[in-house]
Amino acid sequence: MTRVLVAVAALSLSTLSATAQPFDHQHVEWNRVLRRHVVNDAAISSVDYAAIQADPSGLRRYVAQVTGVSPPQFEAWTDAQRLAFLINAYNALTVTLVVDNYPLTSIKDLGGWFSSPWKKRFFTLLGKNRHLDDIEHGIIRKQFDEPRIHFAVNCAAIGCPPLRTEAYVASRLDAQLEDNTRVFLRDERRNRYEDGVLRLSELLDWYEGDFKRDGGSIKRFVAARLTDDPAEAATIDSRDTRIRFLSYDWGLNGR
Repeated sequence: MTRVLVAVAALSLSTLSATAQPFDHQHVEWNRVLRRHVVNDAAISSVDYAAIQADPSGLRRYVAQVTGVSPPQFEAWTDAQRLAFLINAYNALTVTLVVDNYPLTSIKDLGGWFSSPWKKRFFTLLGKNRHLDDIEHGIIRKQFDEPRIHFAVNCAAIGCPPLRTEAYVASRLDAQLEDNTRVFLRDERRNRYEDGVLRLSELLDWYEGDFKRDGGSIKRFVAARLTDDPAEAATIDSRDTRIRFLSYDWGLNGR
């Protein structure tokens, strides 16, 4: 009897393995949501949360795909596949959090004096009950030495780097990260160089250590992307340039 049960169990596992669908690394469902409901004014996103709330089926399908990924599946992927997955998961789950609580004036409305919207455990990912900070700080920043992710993960605020109107994919990940970084840094509403002062989004202040590890300094990281003029980049990166951080706009990036 024991041998029969073992055989049946083995057959069941084999059947499940054979019928399990591979994860879609093109992130087609998320692409559809983004292209239908996100509009970007240069570096500022406008998301139609009301429309997604009225018909959340596409978002729900994508989140189901993401949360259905097992740790062994995830570990078998390339670094680029894993990072693209995590960025897209963060962004889709952030949209989910807003949609489930819409209307809001700010994602911060979901927190309080002693709580944070980024600490709410409202989803399961890679076999654990998690919150958004787990993805960004507990997984991405621990496993990947990639400061440009700060311009890819979107916190549903006007001050955030833009939510791309396409999913991040492994085959184009480096180009997508660089493009989003440059688009954000060249948005003069959040970042600009004038009269010897480099005025930057607070985002660069919050994660200063990440940018220093990559470029040696915030100024060097920014200068290489703020302008295509080598002479101007050298001026921005000079010791005489002062840095001032601009206030972050936490208003909801909705429309």
